[in-house]
Amino acid sequence: MSVREARTGRAYAVAVRMDLVTIVVDEYDLAIEFFTGALGFEVVEDSAALTNDGRAKRWVVVRPPGAETGILLARADGARQGAVVGDQVAGRVGFFLRVDDFDAAYERMTAAGVEFVGSPRTESYGRVVVFLDIAGNRWDLLGPA
Repeated sequence: MSVREARTGRAYAVAVRMDLVTIVVDEYDLAIEFFTGALGFEVVEDSAALTNDGRAKRWVVVRPPGAETGILLARADGARQGAVVGDQVAGRVGFFLRVDDFDAAYERMTAAGVEFVGSPRTESYGRVVVFLDIAGNRWDLLGPA
């Protein structure tokens, strides 16, 4: 019995998956350039949209090639959202990019100007180094040992 079943007395009737997570950014195009150029992600969607009160915005989704879960790049709208750009998880590593070839990914990202926090190291779970995205959020680049 799952935790949900234990709490609610019923199971999910259908499969459940994580579809998108949001990263609040200052500008769409710079964020797209970072995620596609430096990290090798693909643009899944870049469409005109409207805010809840009818103002123009974009619906921008990027994701690693072959991945199912994408990142919604949301331009900060107002002071409250602007305040979280680069600090979405209060300075912690909040995002994790797993690669098959750690050294190649690290070299490509370094050449693309990605800012790394420290040097790569080997842990029990594999190779890891922290990097900052375009907004300043902390990520782990993870690969096999």
